[in-house]
Amino acid sequence: MKRKPVRKLSHLDASGRPAMVDVSGKAVSVREAVAECRVKFPPVVATQLRASGLRSAKGGIVETAIIAGTMAVKRTHELIPFCHPLPIDGVRIGIDWHGERELRIECAVKTTHRTGVEMEALTGATVAALTVYDMCKALSHAIVLGPAKLLGKRGGRHDFGKAG
Repeated sequence: MKRKPVRKLSHLDASGRPAMVDVSGKAVSVREAVAECRVKFPPVVATQLRASGLRSAKGGIVETAIIAGTMAVKRTHELIPFCHPLPIDGVRIGIDWHGERELRIECAVKTTHRTGVEMEALTGATVAALTVYDMCKALSHAIVLGPAKLLGKRGGRHDFGKAG
């Protein structure tokens, strides 16, 4: 029986100290990742948001969340210490109802580089969700975010799930 190799944390050096991964030896390739985050509303809030067409006193909730998520994708390296600054070739954020009380936010990110965009996709989805919360918090503080999860990635050494 063949054993799987033991994986190690990539952001630690040989001495166990935090370190940014050196990607200079990796091949440049197209890399894509898709992540999602959910926003669950109390029933009365969901009813109110559906009736308003997802508009609040602050403006269009979906439109604002898409802009915020896109901005977050482009600035992920400023938020997560060991993320590389990447040229982002594309971002697609979709926001729609999932059931009666929950919004599903999906963020797809694409680059042509030496490292993947999983963190960018997760950051875009979660910041979009945080923006929805911010725009709706006047209605309730019982809004719940999550789960946030990676749905898939393509390019690089290990493909995972559905992306691309």
